[in-house]
Amino acid sequence: MAPVERDESRQVPDSARLRAERLREEVERHGRLYYVLDAPEIPDDEYDALFAELVGLEERYPVLRTPDSPTLRVGGRAADGFAKVPLVEPMLSLDNALGAEDLSAFLVRTAPFAGDSGYVCELKIDGLAVSLLYEDGFFVRGTTRGDGRVGEDVTANIRTIRNLPLRLSGEYPPSVEIRGEVLIQRDHFAELNALREERGEPLFANPRNAAAGSLRQLDPAIVAERRLSIFVYSMLNPEALALRTQQELLTRLGEMGLPVQPAWRACSPDEVAGFVEEWRGRRFDLPYATDGVVVKLNSLASWSELGSTSHAPRWAIAFKYPPEEKTTRVEDIVVSVGRTGALTPVAILAPVEVSGTVVRRASLHNEDELRRKDVRIGDLVRVRKAGEIIPEILGPVLEQRTGTEREFVMPDRCPACGGAVARLAGEAAVRCLNRASCPAQLKEGILHFASRNGMDIRGLGEKIVDQLVDRGMVHSPADLYDLGEEALARLDRMGGKSAQNLVAELRKSKERPFSNLLSALGIRFTGARGAEILAAAFLDMPSLQSAGEEELSSVDGVGPVTAEAIRSFFGQPENMRLLERLAEAGVKGALPAEGGAAGLEKEGARPFEGMRLVFTGEMRSMTRSEAEELARRLGGTCTSSVSGRTSLVVAGENPGSKIEKARSLGVRILDEQEFLKMAEAGGEGGQEKPREDGGA
Repeated sequence: MAPVERDESRQVPDSARLRAERLREEVERHGRLYYVLDAPEIPDDEYDALFAELVGLEERYPVLRTPDSPTLRVGGRAADGFAKVPLVEPMLSLDNALGAEDLSAFLVRTAPFAGDSGYVCELKIDGLAVSLLYEDGFFVRGTTRGDGRVGEDVTANIRTIRNLPLRLSGEYPPSVEIRGEVLIQRDHFAELNALREERGEPLFANPRNAAAGSLRQLDPAIVAERRLSIFVYSMLNPEALALRTQQELLTRLGEMGLPVQPAWRACSPDEVAGFVEEWRGRRFDLPYATDGVVVKLNSLASWSELGSTSHAPRWAIAFKYPPEEKTTRVEDIVVSVGRTGALTPVAILAPVEVSGTVVRRASLHNEDELRRKDVRIGDLVRVRKAGEIIPEILGPVLEQRTGTEREFVMPDRCPACGGAVARLAGEAAVRCLNRASCPAQLKEGILHFASRNGMDIRGLGEKIVDQLVDRGMVHSPADLYDLGEEALARLDRMGGKSAQNLVAELRKSKERPFSNLLSALGIRFTGARGAEILAAAFLDMPSLQSAGEEELSSVDGVGPVTAEAIRSFFGQPENMRLLERLAEAGVKGALPAEGGAAGLEKEGARPFEGMRLVFTGEMRSMTRSEAEELARRLGGTCTSSVSGRTSLVVAGENPGSKIEKARSLGVRILDEQEFLKMAEAGGEGGQEKPREDGGA
């Protein structure tokens, strides 16, 4: 007999429905202001509070989760693989113009079709082509280019892209397929490669590889951490909106709320070469990488007239800027020591301008890379920027060697502290083993602790940190909170006002959310997004500390490798001492719900003292988030998954699989009325053993 389906929509109060609709609008609006327009109106914590409230409502009433809900951006469980999707129209490549002659030949060949509308020039984005399907204005599917005719369904990953609207605005067809390019911005690319280098992982060669590698991750939570962006540039069936030119099409895409790369221009045939030359140098000022200009006939009718070859349209061409390579001298090779103790050889170069900026240093990454390229002190080397972003040594100019060049030997002791170094099994990096007192690791660790994704301590820059460590004023991030204005004012280039501002920033940082504190600690394999996932699941440090690997691995977005790293972090005595000192200084990680932290300090009966509670199903007398807040106020800790450490599972209507797991583990289960009775009892039920075997 088939199960009877419930009409869940009838059980949703109008107030909840209206509030969810309002929250979706607000979260999406503020997200667009932050991620697209770079003009935020509210602080991050206010945005986080709105987002958390929406998550709570959708958990309470799943029917409220609409296809355009911003909560769908955070990433779900990892997929087993990507389904193949035939493309409605092929996604063809573009023929390349490698010089002025090729470009001129294209203009001559297409001149009879240009008419009065001419051409449109768009910067060529160095990313990964995708196709986006919207039905009734809602984003429903994203597909990679694949082989041009069959792509891969990467919908869950594309949902994590913050500047892509999940619902269109303005006028749009009932069904529309949009073509665009997924990319990673320069600063995010640099941060990603720096993190991979710290971990001893292979570096991405350029932003395109980073974007492609990220979009094809099976775990959307990892994709969300990569902070991808997208620009769109075309749609199928533009005649449905009576569009006649590419110029009109790009304008309409923007009106539909889609992100369009702003540096495009309608040009006459005589203006095309000028646009190409204008952006030859200007492109280096953009926050994303470009490697050329796409020149298209403006008239959409001419596209049909000219058609395509088997691999490329005849109505467009890509002018490619040649990669800029320069030669310069390696004056020295030094070793830098990172936050995790990785020793990285760095070439000190005679200054040379490459891709718009002066390059003085280039990482050689590790000893294997140094030997493979055979770079020596005194070599004349070829230099470029990987993806026009990160300085990279291609190799020495061997015919210019004189015999005076010197091979570099990696040190057998840490250059910062003199401690022992070792190359651990399976890693490319050599690491300093003196984690406790290596000044280089301490400096990098403090800079990470104070970074924007960490405790966001503004004004605590590299030069200040160098002085604090070198003068023995700081031996741990916890020491920062012991600094006073008088001591800080004695630092070079500091002064009284700057010292006062820094102390105020330190005080303000104590109120940062738990996710910021987790990110600041620099737990291996746990970036900013991973910290947010952990904070949402465990809420506070004691809960996370006591979680086992199985419980950690059961959280969406946390795999076994990360779980093992977290347990290893809490298993090290120096880390536990750091957490104790931070807590003594008032740095505990603020609870996400307003008033949550204050509630824990209230005096009186605390019937859930020391207990770990999990809520499942729909509560009738309050929302699930309200029930969790009540439990926290009364001494409990709320988590999202059931484990052997769970004390109580509170089951509302239509509970999920958590009930079965609780039964299998022997965890005590309460219904809503029993939970409320226990809460109202004041300490009456608080001393009960939560499980028959006495486990906690």
